[in-house]
Amino acid sequence: ACALGQTPPPPRAAVRCPPAGPCFSAHLANVSYAEARGACDQRRGSLAWVSGEPELRLLLGLLAKAAVPAPALFWVGLKRNASACTHEEQPLRGFSWEGIEDETAPQEVPAALGQWLQEPLRSCLTARCAGLHLAADPGDGPSWGWKE
Repeated sequence: ACALGQTPPPPRAAVRCPPAGPCFSAHLANVSYAEARGACDQRRGSLAWVSGEPELRLLLGLLAKAAVPAPALFWVGLKRNASACTHEEQPLRGFSWEGIEDETAPQEVPAALGQWLQEPLRSCLTARCAGLHLAADPGDGPSWGWKE
């Protein structure tokens, strides 16, 4: 899985691999969601998805290793199809993780991962995507959150 951000590219990509499961890599570029997904496809991966807190910690650590300047928005595989509605009571607000090759990405996440820095627009008519936003100076607020 890979996450692409909106800052100038570093000399090389940062990579982290958990003991089991897919590796994560960060590639920094100012691109659209579709371009980010295509770039991950070219690397024989997919946009990152987070099924639990261990994966989130790994992804946040990877972005810290890449020395990403905050604030920054990274595309991950979080998308809401045009036929899906916003559901404020759900952690992902009606968004779901795009699957990868032969595996199916988890459609639910623990409530603790339902941290939105900005609530998504209420809609049932348009496809939308969301990214992982890193805050510049979190202070008392969260250092990360999903953002449409």
